[in-house]
Amino acid sequence: MCDSVAIIGAGNIGRAIAEGLVAAGSYAPAEVHVTRRRVDRLADLAERGFRVSADNPGVVAACDTVLVAVQPQALDAVLTGIAPRVEAGRHLLVSVVSGASIAAIRRHVGPDVPIVRAMPNTAVALRESMTCLAAEAAHAGALDRVAELFRAVGATLVIDEEHMVPATALCACGVAFFPRAVRAACQGGIEIGFHPEEALRMAAQTALGAAALVRDRGRHPEREIDSVTTPRGCTIAGLNEMEHRGLFLRFHQGDHDLRREGGVAVRR
Repeated sequence: MCDSVAIIGAGNIGRAIAEGLVAAGSYAPAEVHVTRRRVDRLADLAERGFRVSADNPGVVAACDTVLVAVQPQALDAVLTGIAPRVEAGRHLLVSVVSGASIAAIRRHVGPDVPIVRAMPNTAVALRESMTCLAAEAAHAGALDRVAELFRAVGATLVIDEEHMVPATALCACGVAFFPRAVRAACQGGIEIGFHPEEALRMAAQTALGAAALVRDRGRHPEREIDSVTTPRGCTIAGLNEMEHRGLFLRFHQGDHDLRREGGVAVRR
């Protein structure tokens, strides 16, 4: 990428994207403009060379690619503020705002600005995100550009826009779901005799390895499970206990609840 990028809303996901793009070499820190109302909370990024500001219209004027990463309730106000600076022949607008449709965004910026919806997760900071992308058919070229951007920080998948809410449940919220399983394994490791630091390292690396087996071999997860499950062994005993305790049902129910709430996670 050669132009500067503006990231409006440097909260958890906006900050992660900024750090991931620099780590991937897509941009130098000075080419990444990040904004937040409380600029003092971006002091560490400023020290590392990022361009920090509270001036959303100003950074839009300075950059061709504008990534909006604010909270859903703030989106209308942010779009109203930057719309006069958005130029149809120049800007590419990328939204990572949960639940905000392309049609809703377009009402602010007009009919001709390319808009791409992206749903990454915070693993983007480590270049391990799963990012789902959607755009209107007329802006396939913009979709290709955004896919290139996010491929530098993980894997990408182009989906229909109607599937963005389920993608949020599976990918964006998933980075909270799976660590719960890692935490449970860590606690189990402590219970059977390992120190907490050892148990956490063992659990996290095992989870990483299991995910890599499924991803890189392209086999169904049950095939990987079958490869380590032996008659009367401890693996099948553990699997049966997990089933009995409802772990898998809880994961499924969590996704269902998120879809039902329209993509807004509700802590129960």
